[in-house]
Amino acid sequence: MNTFHEPTPGRAHWVYTHPRRNSLNRHLLRAGTSALTEHFDVTVSDLYAEGFDPALSDRDLGSLSTVDGNVSDLAGQAYARGEVEPEVRREQERLAASELLVLQFPLWWYGPPAMLKGWLDRVLQTGFAQGETDEASGLPRRYGDGRLLGRKALIIVTAGDDQRTLGPRGVSGDLESLLFPLTHGALWYVGVEALDLHVVYEADGIGEAGREHEGRRLAERIKGLSAERPRSYRRMLGGDYDRATRALVDTVNPGRTDLAIHLGD
Repeated sequence: MNTFHEPTPGRAHWVYTHPRRNSLNRHLLRAGTSALTEHFDVTVSDLYAEGFDPALSDRDLGSLSTVDGNVSDLAGQAYARGEVEPEVRREQERLAASELLVLQFPLWWYGPPAMLKGWLDRVLQTGFAQGETDEASGLPRRYGDGRLLGRKALIIVTAGDDQRTLGPRGVSGDLESLLFPLTHGALWYVGVEALDLHVVYEADGIGEAGREHEGRRLAERIKGLSAERPRSYRRMLGGDYDRATRALVDTVNPGRTDLAIHLGD
């Protein structure tokens, strides 16, 4: 059964995650959505302002909330029954309709805010975004083969550290690796291809002139998105991974264990 969600050309969904109304992130939101609406029909979810509840709980299981079993499986059954919480269904409908997903957030404790993690937990529900099996191999359809194929994602992140501190040898860790659970473990898992990160470094000390500069830089990036190619992660069923162990075969990047081995050649 083909349950792929076909995106609508020219639609974009922007998920904004910051609690302050006069923040640098709010300025970037205004500049970015203004630029994006020149090319896309844009919906925006302001998770803090709208009071989105990030906690996956029994209510996400619908009438199965008292049934014992795996939470992901039960959530999938609830989705199949149409028992989806209104705020989650709204996000799923917006995401399903869009060819571009924008995720904007500050880097807190070297990861996205809990609010955004909870959005992923609840919205990328079994049955909606993933949870099927490839008939030929018997393996799960994931990592480049989920139900949200055909979409790209732009991740906008503000960070207090400078670029060297968040670089490959920086004390805070490489930002690409820190966000690998998002770009690969969540987005690529369900078939969404991530574009290169858009990062504002040293965001804590940025002044008004810096805000204006970063707003213009983001707007220029957005204007050129159509010409960008997403990062090419390897597909789990594409031949690079052993189907029994789900680890890279020995001939692919032999001897390496860094996360970049999962990028295609």
